[in-house]
Amino acid sequence: MTKGIVADIERSSLHDGPGIRTVVFLKGCPLRCEWCHNPECIKKEPQTLFYSEKCIGCGKCEEGCFSGAKIICGKEMTTDEVMKMVLLDKSYYAEDGGLTISGGEPLMQGEFTLSLAKAAKEHGIHTAIETSLALYDSEVLSSFDLIMFDLKLPDDERHRKYTGIDAKIVKDNILKCSELGIPMLARTPVVIGVNADAETISEISDFLKKVPNVYKYELLPYHPLGTVKQKALGISVRKFEIPTKSLMEELNNYAFIR
Repeated sequence: MTKGIVADIERSSLHDGPGIRTVVFLKGCPLRCEWCHNPECIKKEPQTLFYSEKCIGCGKCEEGCFSGAKIICGKEMTTDEVMKMVLLDKSYYAEDGGLTISGGEPLMQGEFTLSLAKAAKEHGIHTAIETSLALYDSEVLSSFDLIMFDLKLPDDERHRKYTGIDAKIVKDNILKCSELGIPMLARTPVVIGVNADAETISEISDFLKKVPNVYKYELLPYHPLGTVKQKALGISVRKFEIPTKSLMEELNNYAFIR
């Protein structure tokens, strides 16, 4: 039976694809984005997050944390175990909603991701994947009804500086994805000091205009949720400025819409 390491399962999500969705967050990611909002999903193995401000000093850590100060992120689950939770909300999905596999990077656990997508299809559930496209697997990706991906920066130098890999890798995989004939939704996390300028957004837009399967391009404002989890994981924290509403409105003027 296919198993994977699941970080979290979020029910009734409205932000991870169309309609009402159940989102399965998988552990493991090849990128090291400095603004990462899911740092607990970078490593594939289970991790402990410690929120010191919640600790009451009860001394019963081995029995389980009663205050919520220590949280284990990462649980081995089978496809059937995940699907039991997904099916709880099937009646709410209607035509637009469904299952979204996210992360981390779902392609780091390709066999498990494929198994979940196939199981959802057997139940007539719409499937979507949120991927960095730092990796590519045609068999896995072609099993989804919607591919949502990030293009964070258009050039290799900055992309490598802020994520750890060249933009060319992602761009090449975007073009390969387009050949699968599946609808694609593009996103860019807007981070001040990194890509929050008209020139960068325009350059990304110009590239996306050449990808026929991309039907929409969204700009997502950076938020500092990841810094709290970084601190709980005991890793270095870098906090960026939150983009203003007026800045997002300005940049959206340069974001391509087909």
